[in-house]
Amino acid sequence: MKPEVIEDRQKIYRYFSKNTGLFIYSIGDLDDFFWPDCCFYCIKDDNEIKAIALLYTGLSLPCFLAFYNDLTEKEYLEKLVLKLSGNLPGQFSTHLSLGISTYLTGFNQIILQGRFYKMWLRSDNNVNKFSVEKVVKLGPEDINDIKQLYVESYPENWFDRKMLETGQYYGIRQQNKLVSIAGVHVYSPDYGVAALGNITTHPLWRGQGWGTAVTARLCRSLLQSVKVIGLNVKSDNLAAVSCYEKLGFEIIAEFDEFVVKR
Repeated sequence: MKPEVIEDRQKIYRYFSKNTGLFIYSIGDLDDFFWPDCCFYCIKDDNEIKAIALLYTGLSLPCFLAFYNDLTEKEYLEKLVLKLSGNLPGQFSTHLSLGISTYLTGFNQIILQGRFYKMWLRSDNNVNKFSVEKVVKLGPEDINDIKQLYVESYPENWFDRKMLETGQYYGIRQQNKLVSIAGVHVYSPDYGVAALGNITTHPLWRGQGWGTAVTARLCRSLLQSVKVIGLNVKSDNLAAVSCYEKLGFEIIAEFDEFVVKR
């Protein structure tokens, strides 16, 4: 068995759709909006796809995603990652199911950035229970305010300004200043999925429920065009986890994030 590049989106989707919540980012990246920046690799046994990994190059730092759904899949994913290691970029970030980092070889540094939960919106009943009257829609014209908020409250955030073109960013302003925001990392009406991201509230304005409000408003908007909404959150960010659980999100998996350098 050796890795193969796979470009058949229908086959990729069929593989990932057995656990949409786990593979939500990779499913979303099948959309035309993201597809040109994607390279999907698979490993087969008896001509059947057994594991798929994604290298996404649409960010300043490429991102490698590799998750398994069960222990059988884990064995194949280990082989895939081990054999792909020599073909990966000299520096990239990676999201890996637990234990898979062991199979990244030939790198001088594999730096853990943290453990994360994958969550998905199990029920949409709660998103309509929160007041969103202060929430406004954001777009490309708000880019300066958005960048300033991330500098002040979420400097480690990965933000791709082209995502504003999705129309799925919402915020709250106070005293003519953007103080809370929620948006998306992935959005694909064609594949029925969205992954929330870039969510933060300015430290001076926390504790007032605005992070919940902007996220609730975003979910309401997304549910008009997608069926499955997910997100990634650091496992030790208890306030954020609690916020998402109040909105109806549930934890479905854990993974580790690393920065990898040769």
